Amino acid sequence: MKHLLCPAAALAVLALAGPAAANRVFVTNERSNDLTVLDGETMEVIGTYPVGNRPRGVTISPDGTELYVCASDDDLVRVFDPNTMEELHTLPSGPDPELFVLHPSGNPLYIANEDDNLVTVVDVKEHRVLAEIPVGVEPEGMGVSPDGRVVINTSETTNMAHFIDTETFEITANVLVDSRPRFAQFTADGSKLYVTSEIGGTVSVIDPATQQITKKITFDIPGVLPEAIQPVGARVTSDGKKLYVALGPANRVAVIDAQTDEVTDYLLVGQRVWQMAFNPDETYLYTTNGNSNDVSIIDVARDEVVRSVQVGQQPWGVVVAPN
Repeated sequence: MKHLLCPAAALAVLALAGPAAANRVFVTNERSNDLTVLDGETMEVIGTYPVGNRPRGVTISPDGTELYVCASDDDLVRVFDPNTMEELHTLPSGPDPELFVLHPSGNPLYIANEDDNLVTVVDVKEHRVLAEIPVGVEPEGMGVSPDGRVVINTSETTNMAHFIDTETFEITANVLVDSRPRFAQFTADGSKLYVTSEIGGTVSVIDPATQQITKKITFDIPGVLPEAIQPVGARVTSDGKKLYVALGPANRVAVIDAQTDEVTDYLLVGQRVWQMAFNPDETYLYTTNGNSNDVSIIDVARDEVVRSVQVGQQPWGVVVAPN
């Protein structure tokens, strides 16, 4: 049952929980136009808050003081205090913001605008647009290199990963991948880039130095039709040992040895698993399951699903506050 608190009660609960939002889990619910907050220690729902129309992408500043939400149908990024869930201000985003990524320094914010075929770059301190970068058709996935020098955008219809220089805002390379690329994820050392292709059913492993595909990861789940295996969200552990890939309507998360890029396991989660996020020490991985309206919690050491928590309607994005 979803814990829906009135604003006053919700603020009281958050205030009692402590002065910092550390280890809180923030889940955007696309259909119910709200955001569910979980306590990362107890794995219980703290509260649910309105955050605009069709919230999807969500991220948090490195210092944990600002929570950013793509309110896709409002054509805005809404910014909240993660401790109180009070809206602080909005940021210009361009039309239909879906996914975004923060520069490792915390500024600027790079936003995919699916309807306009643009990546919008926004200064989060000055609340202004720095650049609009034309990319391929239907841009969605966003990733940033650990050194902050390169931003990746994936365009769903053009089927490319675009390498963007963060100094010049120019595209420096285009890499053709399989159909409908959804997500881009660097390893922590910047030596690999993983790009998921939803309809192609693969993950492209790209060498960022040469912009060449070195391998394509494929999936085979007994009893699951190939067309149901749709790679979307991806996360790699900071030690570079394991990659997790959400497989959409296959209702599985693939566990991949990131040294060999071979699949080692499939974990059964909720229905239509979409995005994922680690907690700060990477002991748990949270997945949003859009059709079962829940979050699955994976024990990373054991690669086991240890809990399911009901949230709002069609959970989409997830982020965990830093320590």
